[in-house]
Amino acid sequence: MLPNTGKLAGCTLFITGASRGIGKAIALKAAKDGANIVIAAKTAEPHPTLSGTIYTAAAEIEAAGGKALPCVVNVREEQQIINAVEEAVKTFGGIDILVNNASAISLTGTLETETKKVNLMMDVNVRGTYLTSKTCLPHLRKSKNPHILNLSPPMNLNPMWFKNHCAYTISKYGMSMCVLGMAEEFRGEVAVNALWPKTGHPLMPDFFLDLETDMIGRKQEGYGGSQAVKEEKKLSESHQEGSESAAATLLSPVAETFRVIQGAITEEYVRTTQGIFQFELSGDEGGTWYIDLKTKGGNAGSGKPPLKADVVMSMSSTDFVKMFTGKLKPTLAFMTGKLRIKGNMALAIKLEKMLTQLNSKL
Repeated sequence: MLPNTGKLAGCTLFITGASRGIGKAIALKAAKDGANIVIAAKTAEPHPTLSGTIYTAAAEIEAAGGKALPCVVNVREEQQIINAVEEAVKTFGGIDILVNNASAISLTGTLETETKKVNLMMDVNVRGTYLTSKTCLPHLRKSKNPHILNLSPPMNLNPMWFKNHCAYTISKYGMSMCVLGMAEEFRGEVAVNALWPKTGHPLMPDFFLDLETDMIGRKQEGYGGSQAVKEEKKLSESHQEGSESAAATLLSPVAETFRVIQGAITEEYVRTTQGIFQFELSGDEGGTWYIDLKTKGGNAGSGKPPLKADVVMSMSSTDFVKMFTGKLKPTLAFMTGKLRIKGNMALAIKLEKMLTQLNSKL
């Protein structure tokens, strides 16, 4: 992790969606420099399934060395944005950096995406980013080193990035187009850039790494419309030859894969995942299999899961084995149609992280 340099000491960052995830991680990193953080997020009361509120985030930020201003902001509501910006200026004297992090996601096809979800993604991702930028810009222009940083992907018009989740891609590219347009419109006044952590899915960021504070801590000259991609370090693979037992060699590839998964399940996986995954496999060894990371102790095996599945994944048994042994990336499988996903996409992302850790054992 990059060391803190103190470049953001005394700077005021207005971060949307900063009560958890990437937004909060950016806030904590900046707080270690001694920055002022405006936590502009919806969650004022504890969420039943998601950890963190604007107030718990504020406590963490101040413990890290920063100053925090928690503001209840739904970026779909323009007046809430205006009120939060006014409060930020009143409290800290201005705004130096805007981080448009708040985002809505539904990786579903056109026919499966409900209108209310389309509206949500367009309102939060595009309209929310645009309105928050518009409201902050008069104050940013008064800063000595103003920046806008959008968490949005590089523009790539290859149809494969649209075909499985058209509405979501359109909405995220809308954020990227805000970068391109505003960077040129305010060139020489405000640096406007995009950042997209490079993980398993080009349209799905994982966790904040180190690039954000490095980018926004620089002088704004020479910046404008850049779309940086932060690449995660790949986990090294370790293979131990001759480790298979005689009993294991008798199992079919799919059954052996689930045997290893069963043995790798820990209480920590169950506690942090809280999801049940059902696999509908075609071809040899086709049928229904499951991974239970919700009930105490967890489980994996053939047949229907003990409780209703939160995520259902459909693919061939051959591709399933390839995916769980690291020979087929889940992203590529999904984007090329080899993997179909229904249900809670956030849980599907958690399972992908577990796969990365399991690859060395499979």
